[in-house]
Amino acid sequence: MTADGRSVETGRMAGNLRARAVEAIMDVAAGQHGVVTRAQLEQAGISRHVVDRHVRMRYCRPVHAGVYQVGPVVAPLAREMAAVLACRLAAVSHWSAAHLHKLGPARTADEPVHVTIPCARLVRRAGIRTHRSDLPESEVTRIDGIPVTSLARTLLDLSTVASARELERAMAIAERTRGGLDEVRSFLDRRGTRGRARRLHDLLDRETVPALARSEAEERLLALIRKGGLTEPEMNVVLHGHEVDCYWRRARLVVEVDGYAYHASKAAFVRDRQRDSALAAAGIQVLRLSWQQVAHEREKTLVQLAQALVRAQP
Repeated sequence: MTADGRSVETGRMAGNLRARAVEAIMDVAAGQHGVVTRAQLEQAGISRHVVDRHVRMRYCRPVHAGVYQVGPVVAPLAREMAAVLACRLAAVSHWSAAHLHKLGPARTADEPVHVTIPCARLVRRAGIRTHRSDLPESEVTRIDGIPVTSLARTLLDLSTVASARELERAMAIAERTRGGLDEVRSFLDRRGTRGRARRLHDLLDRETVPALARSEAEERLLALIRKGGLTEPEMNVVLHGHEVDCYWRRARLVVEVDGYAYHASKAAFVRDRQRDSALAAAGIQVLRLSWQQVAHEREKTLVQLAQALVRAQP
């Protein structure tokens, strides 16, 4: 064989090796939201110098020390997966776990990923907020392959970092999406003490369920109702096939509030009137409030609400 022939064959073999290396890297990353560790690649038979070459080529881009993003496309949960891989024996927790459990709005890219690690370990990584606590297996679940604190443990952790309203809103979402809060009650009963769980116990012991507001306008209205000492309504409940913002069941009164950015299209206007007509036919009064009334005419609006409730009492 000629020298040229040997060169062609050598180049073909090198190309095949590179292709197999890329395939092996992708296989590891596929089940981890496009994220891999150097240790995982070496365990898969990819040599250190091959890993280094792919890092230099920017095919594997460092996220944390020894943790790489594979390829140019960043998966939605890559940051959470990378944080868990960077902090061995970790589980996503606190606000980041709340996001994965869909208990609140998505966190922004510049906010750190919260993880809980065993007490004996101390890990510091840029972009990661670590909390030290021993987690029993019963308090860890998996969401899309990522270790995450359980729903109940996540709510317990939130009770130490969230505002009272943020915690109530998270519990309201859990109550709606999980068909109740029995899991949380059982979790607290097993712990056998209130301690740091006092805020959760207080919310669970209330006569009314946690209030779920879906917009800033609804949040403002709920705050106004509470400040004025009015009976709290049910929030975002379905009546006769229509979801309403606030409902006082005993008074059979519905209050709908339009947000700051609300601009009624013709279709929305028609839907609103159809809903109002259906509720009126069922003997339910509907009162509509604007953002101006809720945000800038608070005292006047509070009086209007109080009068409507008095008139509507059976």
